[in-house]
Amino acid sequence: MFKIITEREAADLIKDGDCIAVNSFLALSNPEALHDALYERFAATGSPKNLRLFCAAGFGAWDENRFADRYINAGAVREIIAGHYNSMPSAKRKATAGEIEAYCLPLGALSHSIRAAAAGKDWLLSDVGIGIYCDPRIDTYALNDISTKELVQLREFEGKEYLLYSTPKIDIAFIKGTTVDPNGNISFEKEYLTVDALPLAQATKRNGGKVIVQVERVSHEFSRPRNVIVPGILVDAVVVVENTGDTGEYNPTLSGDIHVPSSHMDYFINKLSTTKNKKVKAGDQTADIIGERAARELRPGHIVNIGIGTSEMVGKYASQQGILKDVHITVEAGGVGGLPAPGVAFGATIGADMICDMATQFDFYDGGGLDICFLGGLEADMHGNVNAHKLADSYSGIGGFANITHSTKTIVFCMSFTTKGLIATKQNGNVSILQEGTLPKFKRDISAISFSGRNAVKRGQQVLYVTERCVFELTEKGLALKEVYPGIDAERDILGMLDFELS
Repeated sequence: MFKIITEREAADLIKDGDCIAVNSFLALSNPEALHDALYERFAATGSPKNLRLFCAAGFGAWDENRFADRYINAGAVREIIAGHYNSMPSAKRKATAGEIEAYCLPLGALSHSIRAAAAGKDWLLSDVGIGIYCDPRIDTYALNDISTKELVQLREFEGKEYLLYSTPKIDIAFIKGTTVDPNGNISFEKEYLTVDALPLAQATKRNGGKVIVQVERVSHEFSRPRNVIVPGILVDAVVVVENTGDTGEYNPTLSGDIHVPSSHMDYFINKLSTTKNKKVKAGDQTADIIGERAARELRPGHIVNIGIGTSEMVGKYASQQGILKDVHITVEAGGVGGLPAPGVAFGATIGADMICDMATQFDFYDGGGLDICFLGGLEADMHGNVNAHKLADSYSGIGGFANITHSTKTIVFCMSFTTKGLIATKQNGNVSILQEGTLPKFKRDISAISFSGRNAVKRGQQVLYVTERCVFELTEKGLALKEVYPGIDAERDILGMLDFELS
């Protein structure tokens, strides 16, 4: 039977060494009051310590003074398994410094592993990850030398290669909902996402753990059964924290209380005050040039995924080009229809038709449901491989990238040709490179493989690399130059800057 308790009483349920699984997608649906209570208990008593954190996505807001980053920085955590680290500055810093064990695996595989754990399985079998960094033959999913757990194994079955992903053993589930009813049933009416709340609660109970839920309100009326996300039979404790929001003031266009037609998307995107945008140099139109060109790959009826960063511009130009109403955009966090919210609100959807569990969305993605996706990249090589998760001095994490690119029919990478100082403009249809970047992004050798060009060729996927000056395409022999923009000198601005030969 569930109990309504205080934040501190919830924190007292956690023991040294516990594995806490957080049901969140970056800052969204993240139970901040539970994190704060845990930090305050640790700061006062030094316990609980040696905690292990698990989250299919990441669980931060790019702020070391919020969410789990507070007690990670204070020293309460010894291990993290997550799909993304860039939103968690304390976690990323400690992981790259080798102060905590840290592992990064594909978001979709981690999401599916929660569901497998709920069914009592020790391993998840998947072909996502073959040929990229998490394949034990290729690289490592560990962020440092002290992280030595074997979380992935290679297997072959009926002539096909697979990866076996270890499933989590969860002691504590941190979940955020909106309302608890008299039976302890949890509904999510003001949440932008459900993430994987139900399978996470199931997996926790399967392991004999405790499910702690933060809600905004207590209702004396019973919930409509279809509105219940986590049933009371799975809930141990409820903490009531009134008037909370994921990234600021509650936004009804993200929860679905207000449905937004495509004709109003630009207005509501501009109203979002929760975005965290990369600073753009004055006069630089690089992202706009890339977004406008990439959006021209959209066709009526396409089912689409649009990533964060430069690729966000595709949505803007799809709207301006009038094709947004004719395509169906999805977000890996669960949104179907509408338009992905930008910045800190990424993962939410403006005007969604449906918001499903994250694992369900990845079922669709892994099964080839996407017609086209638009994603960023840190660097690409002559074979069409793309690194989207780490550089020598930085580790962002893979997120949903590996699953999204695994079976999508057409993949469009939106990435500048160079970086660090690049300024490009477009006037009267002509592109000018006013200042060249100091670091190339297309090179013979890259730091890591997040996407395998070889696998894509085998699967028959069409792959484009849209930059601010040209478009490359993937062929059986590697990268080829498909298109040079007006105003660009192919030899000077492209070929002469590559350290490899195009196919």
